[in-house]
Amino acid sequence: MTTPALPELPPRSLLAGDPHRPQYHFLPPANWMNDPNGLIEWRGEVHLFYQYNPHGAFHGTIHWGHAVSRDRVHWRDLPLALAPTPGGPDAEGCWSGCAVDDRGTPTLLYTGVSPQTVCRAIGSADLVHWTKPAGNPVIAGPPAWLRDLCSGDFRDPFIWPAGDGWRMVIASREENASGYVLLYRSPDLVEWAYEGVLLAGDAQATEPPSTGKIWECPNLLDFGDRQALIISTQNRPNELMYAFYQTGEVQGTAFQAGPPHILAHGAPGEALYAPQVTRLADGRYLLFGWLREGRSDAHCRAAGWSGVMSLPLLVALQPDGALTLEPDPALQQLRDRHWRFAGADLTDDEWVLPDASGASLEIAVTFMPGAGECGIRLCRAPGGEEYTEIAIDSDARQLVLRREHASLAPDVQTTPCIAPLAAASGPVTLHTFLDRSVIEVFAGEGRTLLTGRIYPTRADSLGVALFSRGGPAQLLSLDIWSLRSIW
Repeated sequence: MTTPALPELPPRSLLAGDPHRPQYHFLPPANWMNDPNGLIEWRGEVHLFYQYNPHGAFHGTIHWGHAVSRDRVHWRDLPLALAPTPGGPDAEGCWSGCAVDDRGTPTLLYTGVSPQTVCRAIGSADLVHWTKPAGNPVIAGPPAWLRDLCSGDFRDPFIWPAGDGWRMVIASREENASGYVLLYRSPDLVEWAYEGVLLAGDAQATEPPSTGKIWECPNLLDFGDRQALIISTQNRPNELMYAFYQTGEVQGTAFQAGPPHILAHGAPGEALYAPQVTRLADGRYLLFGWLREGRSDAHCRAAGWSGVMSLPLLVALQPDGALTLEPDPALQQLRDRHWRFAGADLTDDEWVLPDASGASLEIAVTFMPGAGECGIRLCRAPGGEEYTEIAIDSDARQLVLRREHASLAPDVQTTPCIAPLAAASGPVTLHTFLDRSVIEVFAGEGRTLLTGRIYPTRADSLGVALFSRGGPAQLLSLDIWSLRSIW
């Protein structure tokens, strides 16, 4: 069976004038994008596939988009990879999955709907052309014991080589009970044997963080003597929460796991979601996640696009079992103009930085906080009518992204985005990436990532300022770079 006719991508010039479209985060030329899929390093290049609707900026008729990069920063659009096949097991959508190298043959394993099944596609040597072989689906549904309990949820295969074959994790659930990560084994990516429940959730647990009732997009990372599972969770259908992780040891067909931790923080319903990892040739784990919009569906449809990928992130396991996320150092090649400030006292006031401004910036700042709060304001209008505030709350030991003044538009999120900071006293460094409507803030040497979306309405909302509130603080160092477009 061959892949059905694939729509063409619109030109990137179509929406190039939109002031909210990011310049150094990946997103398709137009329309809807959600989960990253099929992330793989192939012959020295990284290929990123993604959930895509060619018919508009809304979820529906899901295809697989496709882009390639030589440096994990600059991207080149490739033709769409997968489209639903009328009458096939993916007739209602080609949902999330992964890519593997099957002894030199590029292979996609993905979710066909409806019902939710596992399907396979085979690629050409350049990964541009894909065919769906006879025999799909390769897994027709969840194991028999779960079939009548999971409300049809059985999706997002993640696969890795093991011995002389393959292993797979896939997400499911027991309705009104808990999420499951199921484990499968195969000698050839075609015949699959169910092995058991690798990890089950506890729908009653709320702290440390709730692991929800519906699990999606599992990723297994192997660090040798320890492993990590990253899972995305919902509380109820379409109530997307966040990605969380647990680290521990896979013993046979069970995961002896420590407590759950949120991978990246954000406002409810808006945090980084559905991340996918791949192992690079140098052994590092590369991750992309989906950054959702913080504005209304009607606004997205009118704009003609929805959904952005996170920065390329490197994942590492720390000795205490924590996962850390750091922006890929390859991003430094985008740095352009540089401003440096140091050695200032901040006393219950705002210091508007001279000259420094922009809508696409990288900012590395170190504060010595005092009592109260201190931080940085971005996208500041000259008179302060609009601005976005990133605050270190010393008393609550929190990092807070405040958006109540971030936009004059009536249909965008203003809920604060909050992440915990380590309890230790001393200097605090924030590494912030502003890309028009996207903010990603890294703190605690990669242990904290806070993401949010903003939509300034004024063309002159470009300024940068520092502030303290409720007590004095010190600025120890501040570096700001304007960043060039990846296109």
